[in-house]
Amino acid sequence: MRTEQRRPTGRPRGFDVDEALERAMMVFWEHGYEGASLATLTAAMGISTTSMYATFGNKEELFRKALGRYTEGPSAYLDRALEESTALGVATAVLAGTVRTTTRPAQPNGCLGVQSALVTSDSGREVRDVLVAWRDNGFRAIRERFERAVEDGDLPGEADPALLARYVTTLSFGIAVQAAGGVGRDELQELADAALRNWPLT
Repeated sequence: MRTEQRRPTGRPRGFDVDEALERAMMVFWEHGYEGASLATLTAAMGISTTSMYATFGNKEELFRKALGRYTEGPSAYLDRALEESTALGVATAVLAGTVRTTTRPAQPNGCLGVQSALVTSDSGREVRDVLVAWRDNGFRAIRERFERAVEDGDLPGEADPALLARYVTTLSFGIAVQAAGGVGRDELQELADAALRNWPLT
């Protein structure tokens, strides 16, 4: 008796993975890591919990992917800012990018990385570590750019690139917090402009 080998009958996913990840990113952005429940995430993504785990992994893995999407999308202004020809141009572009990104009407106010950093439970420890590394990457990139500015004579020789980078990143995160609290774009841009009026020049 001949038996036929059965072919696997895999079903198509039935949803757009990129679109689902975009929606998850928006949920994390609005609610933070701990505030984004699985029910809220899967409802926004339009998929079942089973499909979420099968495609993206657990909630922490989904968050890592969403943070990567945020870095390459809404937060991509940082990479562009680093290409400015002067250190002041870099700082100006970083803060302007922060103001724009944290106050767009069609998306949540604030910053995904800042909103999700407000994690307090032990279960969120690994996410806190991920976000510390994410913030440190941004700080390090700005510091290295300012170090080159000192070498090129764009910043005074006595300027402290690490301190200036910390100043810019602290302002950026502070702007994000204020935006999340409802402070408007114009006021935040005025704050950014005022913060850079005493920028060290050669």
